[in-house]
Amino acid sequence: MKKLLVIILAVFGINAVAQQKPLVPTGLQMENIKYPFPVKEISLKIQGQDLKMAYMDVQPEKSNGKTVLLLHGKNFSGMYWEQTANDLSKDGYRVVMPDQIGFGKSSKPGNIQFTFQLLAQNTKAILDELKIEKVYVLGHSMGGMLATRFALMYPDTVEKLILENPIGLEDWKTVVPYQSVDEWYAGELKQDYQKMKDYQLKFYYDNKWKPQYDKWLLPVAGWTVNKNYEVIAKCSALTYDMIFTQPVCYEFKNLKMPVLLIIGQRDRTALGKGRAPKEVQETLGNYPALGRETARKIPNATLVEIDNTGHLPHIEVYDKFIAPLKDFLKQQ
Repeated sequence: MKKLLVIILAVFGINAVAQQKPLVPTGLQMENIKYPFPVKEISLKIQGQDLKMAYMDVQPEKSNGKTVLLLHGKNFSGMYWEQTANDLSKDGYRVVMPDQIGFGKSSKPGNIQFTFQLLAQNTKAILDELKIEKVYVLGHSMGGMLATRFALMYPDTVEKLILENPIGLEDWKTVVPYQSVDEWYAGELKQDYQKMKDYQLKFYYDNKWKPQYDKWLLPVAGWTVNKNYEVIAKCSALTYDMIFTQPVCYEFKNLKMPVLLIIGQRDRTALGKGRAPKEVQETLGNYPALGRETARKIPNATLVEIDNTGHLPHIEVYDKFIAPLKDFLKQQ
């Protein structure tokens, strides 16, 4: 019996290994990754460097005259807005989805100072290129921090603001020891597909992985087997430092436009949580509490709480995400 069990385990082990496909290296600008919509780019001169910023611009068949700007999170690029963009376009909205510098199909500089103000300026440059004067802005995760900064810098451009599980609802640097760019970089160099998946599985998807989640993970994980991965790792380290040191939570009170907060209640994301004292760790990333606190800070805020949902409502429970979004966009 014991011998039979060993044989069975061995067979299943062999099958499991056989089913694991080798990770395909992703090009630095995701050259080998097909995006859901045509990709355009603008040229930017930033801190003495000539850079390219990619974006998608989806035009509706019958326009309602409104434009929605979709801003991606730290571990993603603009392509994960595919379903959202398709649905909004059917309703007549023009949809613009940038890849921020350092992400997706945009340039990957390893020696610039990243700030949310810089990313906001770059994003505004795309709108100016397209001659778009007014937008509804939706930001997810890191994109929520950027969307907030963009709305604060360009209040006359932003008609409505939507924040989907934004990070930065609390100031981590007040309780989490500082981590240098070099330390972030060393950690990023150790990343691989399994580590990325384990992180998302735990913090995003409540340990319930669905095959469709790989569509958004594989392109990013593929960078880790690119021979020039250190370029990506350095960009990632620099943007982590930006996120950690540039909170927006103190300025929510200055937002003048209507704001919709969509908050998955299972989310517990907090940058550097593992470096905080044990007694502090459990208090960080409490999105149910943070969502309500943030809604109280914003003068004209609507809070939508989605139960049993993590960091990515628009991927995990799309129907529960898109319904309140559409209702909010239609409100006069």
